[in-house]
Amino acid sequence: MPTELDSTRLDKWLWTARFYKTRKLAAEAVSGGKVHLNKQRTKPGKEIKAGMSLTINKEGLSWDIQILNIAKQRKPAKEAVLLYEETPESHEKRQKQLKQQREQRELFPISGQDHKPNKKERRLIHRFKDI
Repeated sequence: MPTELDSTRLDKWLWTARFYKTRKLAAEAVSGGKVHLNKQRTKPGKEIKAGMSLTINKEGLSWDIQILNIAKQRKPAKEAVLLYEETPESHEKRQKQLKQQREQRELFPISGQDHKPNKKERRLIHRFKDI
């Protein structure tokens, strides 16, 4: 029983390679133009094979990868990495982007409330406004 396939849908491969948590998220990314196959927009149902190149843009980061294998089912992350090979330029560029994002966060830390006040905090707010 071989675990390798000849071809599969693009959204299924992105999910199998662990770029997205669900196939629905992968399909939405492809439909939204975040994933390009051989430098062209495509549809989620496009059949892909080993040797094709993908450009994936996700959360401000980008990957330029070459598809090496097509898996039958989703596997652990350590095995999923073996399904593709990233270009060295892409890896360098992404590392620079990550470093820049870290520096940005250090320079401009997010302050203030990022949650809904709980009961105790609401009481304090009401006391403050009443005075």
